[in-house]
Amino acid sequence: MSENAVTRRSFLAGSAGAAALVAGAGYLSFDAWEQAHADEQDAQGQTTTAHSLCNACSTKCGFTAYVSDGRLSKLIGDRDHPYAQGKLCARGYGYSQIAYSEDRLTDPLKKMEDGKFEAISWEQAYSEIADKLMSLIDANGPEVVALVQDPRPSGKYYTKRFMDAIGSPNFYTHGAACNLSKESGFTQVIGKGNYESDIENAKMVMFIGRSYADAIRPSSVIALQKAHENGAKVVIVDPRCNNTRIFADEWVPINPGTDLALVLAMSQVLVREGRYDKEYVAENVSGFDEWAAQVVEYTPEWAEKQTGIPANTITRLALEFADAAPAASIEPSWRGAFGCAYQNSGETARAICVFNTLLGCWNQKGGALFTPSVSAGKVDEEKFPPVPKPEGKQLGAAEYPLALAGMGSNVYAAQQAKEGAIKAMIFYNSNMAAGYSNTRYLAEALENLELCVAIDVQMSETAMLADYVLPECSYLERMELPEFIGGIVPAVALRDQVIEKVHPNTKSVDEIFCELAEACGVGQYFGFTVEELADAQLQSVGLSLDALKTTGVAYFSDKEFSYGKTPEWKTPTGKIQFTSEAVEAAGLPAAPMWMEPAVMPIGLQLRLVGGKQAIHSHTQTANIEDLMQITKDYDLTRVWINTDVAEQLGIADGDEVEVSNEEHTGRCRAKVTQRINPTALYMPSHYGCSSPDQHTAYEVGLRQMDFVPFRIEPGYGAACTQEALVSVKKVGA
Repeated sequence: MSENAVTRRSFLAGSAGAAALVAGAGYLSFDAWEQAHADEQDAQGQTTTAHSLCNACSTKCGFTAYVSDGRLSKLIGDRDHPYAQGKLCARGYGYSQIAYSEDRLTDPLKKMEDGKFEAISWEQAYSEIADKLMSLIDANGPEVVALVQDPRPSGKYYTKRFMDAIGSPNFYTHGAACNLSKESGFTQVIGKGNYESDIENAKMVMFIGRSYADAIRPSSVIALQKAHENGAKVVIVDPRCNNTRIFADEWVPINPGTDLALVLAMSQVLVREGRYDKEYVAENVSGFDEWAAQVVEYTPEWAEKQTGIPANTITRLALEFADAAPAASIEPSWRGAFGCAYQNSGETARAICVFNTLLGCWNQKGGALFTPSVSAGKVDEEKFPPVPKPEGKQLGAAEYPLALAGMGSNVYAAQQAKEGAIKAMIFYNSNMAAGYSNTRYLAEALENLELCVAIDVQMSETAMLADYVLPECSYLERMELPEFIGGIVPAVALRDQVIEKVHPNTKSVDEIFCELAEACGVGQYFGFTVEELADAQLQSVGLSLDALKTTGVAYFSDKEFSYGKTPEWKTPTGKIQFTSEAVEAAGLPAAPMWMEPAVMPIGLQLRLVGGKQAIHSHTQTANIEDLMQITKDYDLTRVWINTDVAEQLGIADGDEVEVSNEEHTGRCRAKVTQRINPTALYMPSHYGCSSPDQHTAYEVGLRQMDFVPFRIEPGYGAACTQEALVSVKKVGA
């Protein structure tokens, strides 16, 4: 936290007082101030500023927006925002163009009998959607309705409240296509869905399937750079040598889907050599003896056959971890190798928590931390009445009992739509049809619905399949509820409105769900404005909306993390669980054991792997002209193939190739390189748009999900988004 940051203790309740405080604090260096004001002389009117949060990915970095003559002129990352630290990534700058995109949705749309969309009024849209929703509920019960959303500050509140109000438990985040396996697996071992590696102070850190340098968040890159400069050992385990290589000491080009084998073998070395923290394990672990008896078979020599990593490398890495402990950890990753990728992703997540425990690194400086967080307290129940909890259980809860209920298995919901159990689905900020699993399967699922509603800012592939499309204003045109952020010093940030609505007939998410709730007869739970709720939430933690509008961020310094404190393990045993009865009841081994990926390459088949580039976030940012221009300038749609494999197939760098499997066939150019494992083919995961209304992104590159079979991870309920094999050949060969 910056020495100039505003803390709760020093926070002034009035906006005028807060403004004076910020003015004296010196939020901007002179250079940043000069940058911010450099072109204001070009404005004919007044230049105003507002704090907001980026929407290019789920990180939501804070920035100050400069508006000249009513039009956005520049963004500068807020120095005191914990993720931005004065910077934004390329996606953050580029995605601000969405407000002025010619492809914006501007009016509610209804799909007619001929399949074409027609603009209708909000009143008609609400009336028809509500009639269909309530008739389905009256005939079948509220369980036939489901909603999928990609969490944003207001979105995650209003969507859940709406579903509770109509009585449906089928509320899903995007997690089953992103981080569900990771968080569910972690929870089984440590009772928490995530932790934070203390990168800056680490002596050794390993990244599995994650690349900070591909624009996760600026603060992470800054911490990694400091760790590198401080002499930390940085290891990236990834089939592809990603852009974090600039900070890394070692790249381990693992066979895709075998990260579990690597972690099991490193654990075996620590136990075999007696190099684990025995005292820590004795005090904090349940199930160690049962786990240790099984892990003995996972030798480095065994793991070499699975991973393609030499046994001596595995042994060396394990012992280097032991030497660096407790200032060492395997970083928690996100979507990559064990977010939601393989049928062993949840078990990989469990194994990683076990390995970190052997290092005794929890809450140790340089280790793996459980940093504090703050959430809104109780608000006036008369003004903000609580909504009764739905009586039924979320579909998928029984079939995938390890999935965190707050996320749920959205792909199981899609399966139930295809089979007819779910009859209506609402999508908010979610492009399930293009980015969650097999696109053909998901299209069939959505087409089988009796009602499909998409709420978005542009015509996504999911919107194309919908019966009604409701246009949301862009993130720059709305204020949202406070975003509470965990960290060494927890904080709260605000997305304030930056510009007036570019298209007057668009609405914010709070408006849409409040008005839809009214049409559905449950408006009594929505009789307040987003400003009123935001202020009440902030008042519950000793802050105010007016003041946070002025500062953008406030810190809770009295909650600051301190090293060394043993966490409270919120597991059934009250300890770190090397074995889990819940996992065993779900049909998996009690202790994490080796499980192969669902599919394995044969002959010249390659495993298809995806991943981000620093300029794009899945499918969301591909329709931004400046970002897509970078793609074209650097030929970034190419698939990566190993040099030795390419030689066998007669493929040269830049050749057009055909990528095919039983699901799909497509063509693109090849990047031939030694920076990829010979068993893998890398395909960027954000191209291949099939919506003709996205004129910039349409039909640029290949879409990874076209090639991915529809598959759900046992027990955990996640989409196995990298369980796909493909063949590659040179076009014309």
